[in-house]
Amino acid sequence: MSNIRITKQFSFETGHALYGYDGKCKNVHGHSYKLSVTVIGSPITDRSNVKFGMVIDFSDLKKIVKEEIVDQFDHATVFNQTTPHIELANELKNRGHHVILVDYQPTSENMVVDFAERIIGRLPAGISLFSLKLQETESSFAEWYASDNL
Repeated sequence: MSNIRITKQFSFETGHALYGYDGKCKNVHGHSYKLSVTVIGSPITDRSNVKFGMVIDFSDLKKIVKEEIVDQFDHATVFNQTTPHIELANELKNRGHHVILVDYQPTSENMVVDFAERIIGRLPAGISLFSLKLQETESSFAEWYASDNL
């Protein structure tokens, strides 16, 4: 059976700031992110399986990505925990804001690597993450491909 790629798209709103950056993104700001998740595998050939003909049920992929990324990052503010932004993060947390502290600069490039690791850990046997595309603006995005990360 052929390998087939399946893609599901997601959107979420996230704020961040890039500590030490020399442009406007050093300020706290947000994006309407669009995430495209592509997995690869062979369609199920067992005719008695309710998911016969599917690589993965779109709803199963949606559940994984929602739990690992969308539900966590939507309407959150992401800061690098190893910068002075930790003080702002703690103040926001104390005021009831949803803050995520990461051990990397929260650029699209680093976020897409983080997202890949989260998704890979949840995929069923026989299904592999093929690629991710994290779109920060209408014209700017970062991509992760499994073939580039062997």
